[in-house]
Amino acid sequence: MNSIEEIKRPTKEEQKAALKSYDALASTLEQIHSDYPEIEIEETNERIKIPLNALKLLAKILKETSQGRPISIVPIATEITTQAAAELLGCSRPHLIKLLEKGEIKFTKVGKHRRIKYQDVIEYQKQLKAKQRQLLAEIMQADEESGLYDS
Repeated sequence: MNSIEEIKRPTKEEQKAALKSYDALASTLEQIHSDYPEIEIEETNERIKIPLNALKLLAKILKETSQGRPISIVPIATEITTQAAAELLGCSRPHLIKLLEKGEIKFTKVGKHRRIKYQDVIEYQKQLKAKQRQLLAEIMQADEESGLYDS
């Protein structure tokens, strides 16, 4: 897995190429009915069968690249360090350790080192955002009931 520092923003040239490729691939995907379509590499005339889901993922990558967003692909089952998990959540490593020790995020220990599944960090992040949305809705409801907020 690349570190966050190694991930670069796409250049303007890469963005333009990605946009053209995305447009072509997106329109082609609508016409594909096979789970394993073949693509042809023009330079080598080689034909390759690719799972349809992989082509759809490629389309998403091209779309993000065309908008100048850097991309990183991480297998869901990947185990990451506490520092990487803290960076992903946007918190300090000591705060993350407290979350781990409270049991809010699952982890395993390898020797003295804690390892966290990427998927578990993402799941915690989703739960946290859901709680934030619910609290915000409750605050807005309380404001409406007290007459401080006009709907």
